[in-house]
Amino acid sequence: MTQQDPITHGLQAEQAVLGAIFLDSSSIDRIPDLEPRDFSESHALIFQVMRWLNKNDMPIDIITVTNQFVKFKREIDVAYLMQLSDSSPSAENIKYYASIVRSKALRRRGEKVGNEIVALSRQDFDSDEDYFAAIEDKVDELRPKESSKMQSFRDMRTEYFEKKKSKAEKLKTGLFKKFDEWAQLWRGWLYVLAGRPGVGKTAKALQLLYGIASHNLNAGPVLFWSQEMDKTEVIDRMVSMIAEVNYDKLINNGGTEGFTDAQWDRINEAYRICENLLIFVQDSSGVSIDEIRATVKQFKKQYGKVAAVIVDYLQIMEIPEKKGETRAQAIGRITKASKNIARRFKLVFIMLSQLDRAVDKEEPKLSHLKESGSIEQDSDVVEFLWYNPDDQLPDSSKIIDSIFAKGRNIGLNRFRLEFKWWHQKFVETDLKVGAKDDGDSNKANRNTRGVRSGAGATKKRSSSN
Repeated sequence: MTQQDPITHGLQAEQAVLGAIFLDSSSIDRIPDLEPRDFSESHALIFQVMRWLNKNDMPIDIITVTNQFVKFKREIDVAYLMQLSDSSPSAENIKYYASIVRSKALRRRGEKVGNEIVALSRQDFDSDEDYFAAIEDKVDELRPKESSKMQSFRDMRTEYFEKKKSKAEKLKTGLFKKFDEWAQLWRGWLYVLAGRPGVGKTAKALQLLYGIASHNLNAGPVLFWSQEMDKTEVIDRMVSMIAEVNYDKLINNGGTEGFTDAQWDRINEAYRICENLLIFVQDSSGVSIDEIRATVKQFKKQYGKVAAVIVDYLQIMEIPEKKGETRAQAIGRITKASKNIARRFKLVFIMLSQLDRAVDKEEPKLSHLKESGSIEQDSDVVEFLWYNPDDQLPDSSKIIDSIFAKGRNIGLNRFRLEFKWWHQKFVETDLKVGAKDDGDSNKANRNTRGVRSGAGATKKRSSSN
């Protein structure tokens, strides 16, 4: 064996690990986290053979290891194997030897990754974000591949009771009382909010954005990615919702009549409220999951935690398809990565999604999630917003069914929401078909098929909003 740098190669520790296994083959089961890549090249192959023999319930000794090398026509120094068998004083210390091997391996890989990162700076990337993502992938390769271990109830006792004594990691919406009483938003969730175009998915998402930020003040920032609307449109919807200023009038900058002094006061106050909350918006099309992950990392570093991520919406994200991969499989990679972000950073990841056209004729089901069954599989919660044309109030706002078709740890439920689109706001309601209109002048000329009703209706409503 050639001598190598003792700083990055614990050759004696590697020999001690292999020797301990020769002494007691069952000791290999005590070091499940150790990987062949943690060893120097010649030792790595010996350890890999040992793991294969153990996996296949075969004895591990000099004869069986030598036989595998001969079988695959690989050279092996039998005398060196015999030397290894004498290199460990006891198999009892194998975990300690293994910790040295892993520590040295991490430093060895760190040096290698550092050189690879330097090389990346000389490569061409489509964007800086792709460059940062490549660096992060290299750094992630450094981390050991942890394996779960069986634990007894005695082992798990301390962690279990510490969790029971702490508050559950949930966030209030603050705006949907019935939902908050039933479930609230759990950190670590991938929460899919799905519906057909025009049912108010973005309006509901922005209400959640505002509610999380305003009713959970120490929960961290809320990050919103808007891929269809620019930031001014997002602000218009937020201001309309908070200030209750007519949405059509806002997007037309006051129209021919302009804003009244009272309306200006409400607009300014709504903006001031948002300004003082940890709400951040990015308006760019084709956002990638790598960009989202990198941004979350930056905010986590700056603020210590992130409350929620909201992406509007899944199907128009940048979703590159690998060779031989279907669109559904590519989307599956995004939903799995989104779930990992939610769990790793302990945040609520709210992903908006489209439903297929069959929902226009029937109540939505999980099978209607557009383009991928992985959305159903990876999500913790799936909420459908459904407009049923046969269940609407006459001359009124939209009645939308909020259907929770999947709910990990919370079960299934449904709520009725009244979508006051002229204020971009949902409210929980018990109104039923056939109920009398309350005569509120704000309800005049509402268009129950969309979020906007046209300039003529705007003029009639502007004075009362």
